Amino acid sequence: MLKVVVVSAILLLAVVLIVRTVNLSREPAQKSQCRQTDSDFIPLNEERLQRFQIALGFESVSRDSGDSNTDEIFKMGEFIIASFPHIHRHSPLVTWERVNNLSLLYHIQGSDPSLKPYLLMAHIDVVPVTNLDQWDAPPFSGEVKDGFIYGRGTIDDKNNVMGILEAIEFMLSSKIKPKRSFYISFGHDEETNKCEGAASVANRLREKGVDQFHFIVDEGVPVFDGIFESVDGPIASVGVTEKGYVELNLSVELPPGHSSMPPRETAIGILARAVQRLEENPHPSMLGSGIETDMLESLVPKMSYLQRVVISNIWLFRYPVSWVLSKMPMTNALIRTVTAVTIFNSGIKFNIVPPLAEAIVNHRVHPSQTVKEVVDYDRAVINDPRVKIEVLYSMEPHPVAGHGESDFGYQVLRTSIKQLWPHATVSPAILVGNTDTIHFLNLSTNVYRFSPTHMFPGDPERFHGINERMSVKNYEQVINFFYHLIRNADQAGLSPVHSAHPDL
Repeated sequence: MLKVVVVSAILLLAVVLIVRTVNLSREPAQKSQCRQTDSDFIPLNEERLQRFQIALGFESVSRDSGDSNTDEIFKMGEFIIASFPHIHRHSPLVTWERVNNLSLLYHIQGSDPSLKPYLLMAHIDVVPVTNLDQWDAPPFSGEVKDGFIYGRGTIDDKNNVMGILEAIEFMLSSKIKPKRSFYISFGHDEETNKCEGAASVANRLREKGVDQFHFIVDEGVPVFDGIFESVDGPIASVGVTEKGYVELNLSVELPPGHSSMPPRETAIGILARAVQRLEENPHPSMLGSGIETDMLESLVPKMSYLQRVVISNIWLFRYPVSWVLSKMPMTNALIRTVTAVTIFNSGIKFNIVPPLAEAIVNHRVHPSQTVKEVVDYDRAVINDPRVKIEVLYSMEPHPVAGHGESDFGYQVLRTSIKQLWPHATVSPAILVGNTDTIHFLNLSTNVYRFSPTHMFPGDPERFHGINERMSVKNYEQVINFFYHLIRNADQAGLSPVHSAHPDL
């Protein structure tokens, strides 16, 4: 009897594994590709390319220290206003204004007031440039070299700013009137911890009586190609949530002394052991309880058969999959709250035992956890009352936006992505960094983070790094992606969204 039960259980398990693998291995229906011969294709002519190059030339650097290049940020805004006449002067459908002098807010009026509006976001500012001598082209030149446009902001985030503007200018100059109203926010301090740009735009929207968007799209995860060896083809992940953030100050305070007669334990030694415990005991894997499971399952059709079986059944293979993902920093960040000790300070003089040792610990909080749970975990791991734990700054993880077949905003994004990258696998994802969407969370429950930037091996380190660049072809894709997103969003419901090119 026992043998029959065991065999039956094994057979049942095998059936479950096979059924889940087969179901998740089915690829979604292919969307029609955007082609250069389409009447709604926007070619990257010399004029559009030159506008992007000029925009890259503005050293619109923002810094936390307060010495941001506000003159350059303002000048870029003036350039935008002068360069897109249909948006800023000719079209009665558009109203726009400067917010807090440096940010820009637009409203494009749709013809159907029954359709709830949406919001597109990007930011004008960029991070500072270092290692100038290692760049292949000047970082504020917009120089085209071997088919690539070089410059700070090509992938973060002037590509999205200019791509959105080019798409709208084309639409208006072609006498196309959108059905659904939409807004655009271009902030000027995303790269800082200030709240003067997008935060001011959000406040201005509330003043104007805008209380809810159908969905919001901001910068986010790019299109990765060839970076994940186990997945065949491009991966276009849409950030449906962002990790939270908590910054802790750990401190140990003891009486000072002379190095000739040191105590058995010092503040430095006690704090060093506390830091070591945090690094040796990472936060638990959340695989199976968070959005990363949906992301992995969406990639199943592009995996080998063995990988399909494993990923289709994370409920069974959770621990070995977590172990594998934990080995790489990029995937480890997807499945847990990560810990980084970023500052360690102590010491007065070479022959004095210092009275104080301090360390800053930075956590990026997984959406399945809260800030309190992270702090409580740290306190339990350190397990030493002499180590004082102080929360310097915290932000809870963002809510998870809808990403199913019935979620309009996600499906509009998915359709638009597939039109430009027909072979890409579109998946939900966690954005491990942070964006300006923090200021708009009470304006929509459907906040998405995606950048139509096509990245190959070697490209991710260009983000905020040396030789930031974008291919000429990719910038053309950026423009057409935003145009198709605007056109797809005009539909009243989900069914028509799957039509690749709406009738013009």
